[in-house]
Amino acid sequence: ALPGLYGDASVLETARKALPPLPAITQALDELSSLASHIERLHPEAHVQFDLADSQGYSYYSGMRFAIYLRGGSDALVRGGRYDEVGAAFGRTRPAVGFSLDVKALARHTQARPLREAIHTQWQTCAEWQAAVQTLRQAGETVVVTLPGQDHTPEEFRCTRVLALHNGQWQVQTVCA
Repeated sequence: ALPGLYGDASVLETARKALPPLPAITQALDELSSLASHIERLHPEAHVQFDLADSQGYSYYSGMRFAIYLRGGSDALVRGGRYDEVGAAFGRTRPAVGFSLDVKALARHTQARPLREAIHTQWQTCAEWQAAVQTLRQAGETVVVTLPGQDHTPEEFRCTRVLALHNGQWQVQTVCA
């Protein structure tokens, strides 16, 4: 029966009729039903499917597993689940959950954001420079620091100003375009 038990939350009731009424199966279906209700209540726009025959994953999973797909995607963007017993190898079991995320796939499906304005400066070791950077950051400014030997600023920022030493004081100056 398992290969046919795939679909929305209604498949859980089908599973109750098709699978033997063993305590572990009943408990698993109760937990999945509770999860389905919870997700539907909090995120009615989510499209949740259950695959009771899914056997992918690692042997350390001890409970529910999940995968998140993007609309039109053929492979999961996120995979994860419960692995409560994995700590036993280290002498301590405790509840655990984790996931992996395909960052490159996420980047391919994310719209580029406008560049953030920032202040650029070269790394310095003097306390006055460090205090100036800290003050700017505490005021909400983004300060991009390039390290020695680094010849470019990160591409996700538009550095319209620089922090430079002028007449013995660290000052923010506008960059002429």
